[in-house]
Amino acid sequence: MRLDVNALGVFYRIAREGAGLAAGRLTRMTGVETRVGVTKLNFMRGEEIRRDFEDGSEKVGVRVKLTGGLDGHSIVVFERESAFRIVETLLSESSDEFDQMTQSATTEVGHIMNSGFIDGWADVLETVIDVSTPEFVAGASAEPFFADIEEAPGDDDLALLFQSQIEAVGTEIGFSHYLFPRQETMARLLEQLRTNEGIEYNKLDGFDRMAEQGAEEVAKTATTLTGIETNVEIRRLNFVSLETIPETVSNETLVGVAFEFDGTPSGYLLFLFDEESAYEIADAMIPMGLDENEGFGEMGKSAIMELGNIMASGFLDGWANVLDTAIDHSTPEFIHDIGAAAVDPVIIQLGENQDFAFVFDTVVTADGREFDCDIYAIPDESDLERALNDLDVDRIDETPTTAKFEEVENS
Repeated sequence: MRLDVNALGVFYRIAREGAGLAAGRLTRMTGVETRVGVTKLNFMRGEEIRRDFEDGSEKVGVRVKLTGGLDGHSIVVFERESAFRIVETLLSESSDEFDQMTQSATTEVGHIMNSGFIDGWADVLETVIDVSTPEFVAGASAEPFFADIEEAPGDDDLALLFQSQIEAVGTEIGFSHYLFPRQETMARLLEQLRTNEGIEYNKLDGFDRMAEQGAEEVAKTATTLTGIETNVEIRRLNFVSLETIPETVSNETLVGVAFEFDGTPSGYLLFLFDEESAYEIADAMIPMGLDENEGFGEMGKSAIMELGNIMASGFLDGWANVLDTAIDHSTPEFIHDIGAAAVDPVIIQLGENQDFAFVFDTVVTADGREFDCDIYAIPDESDLERALNDLDVDRIDETPTTAKFEEVENS
């Protein structure tokens, strides 16, 4: 199976259109104004999909089987409380248990949402997609939702998963849509939509594994520098529209560093912490600690820039070693801004040449505490395609990732 950016871009636009149709139908059915949240094409391993569901909260869903122009399964998943709020809107009565009536109402809403998503695919692909009778599912783990679905990936398998979110404005109602297409269907569609030779799917799997190795190197160097046991984990590789990246950034004061890197591939790398996490990390890095009267200050800025430089080297040196190429990165640019403003300059520069980006979702845990840290590794799409075509997947596990870095001068 081969893919290229054009084909993934078409898939993204189809998923976005389907989400719009689903949102409109939810509004007509409930009278509640809705808006489409972030739509993502996720490359996720099965263990990460299951982890998303095992957060301790009860969920309910409505799933259908798809045949015809698109084979697979489509599932709409609600948090349990969101489902009850929708039922309350429809039936004008509250409930905290799923009896026959509330289950029927939830199933009806989920079926209409599924149909909206699937109609978006059918319209753009100019095909007919048949939808089975909806099935109500519930549970606090992934098993009731995915265990018996053939298209669901195994723990170590990298799957192409479509996720869309719709939010009801002014309420706490929200849900996610998961589309598990059959691999044979995706291969056929990719063949139709590709505009160039593209890259083999297993090369993208290799790129994901490269990022995981880079994350391990980041964790080692961060632990050495701060004295705090640190773990950095890549959760998934997302293919997203550049314009939606600011929507994913927390609307709070952020501290971080940004780099531009050149070589094969080139692109941008950002590390963003919430202000409290950045302060704690900087305080741990400085032998005498930060001066509480000065707040973050110049010493804190210098510490975060030094950490960012080491983290960047951990990522990029590992990539360069595996790709057998050279990747140089700029001196770190310090960021201290609110929400989307922290990423807007990078998005504007990238947007001059491309509409979409591959972005890694990452979790940083230090001393048992999960820090609010996002790592955006955004390679230039054309450079990435060239690099992956030349990638020898067997080199990934054989090549050591040894980070090299220089001290950062305080500016």
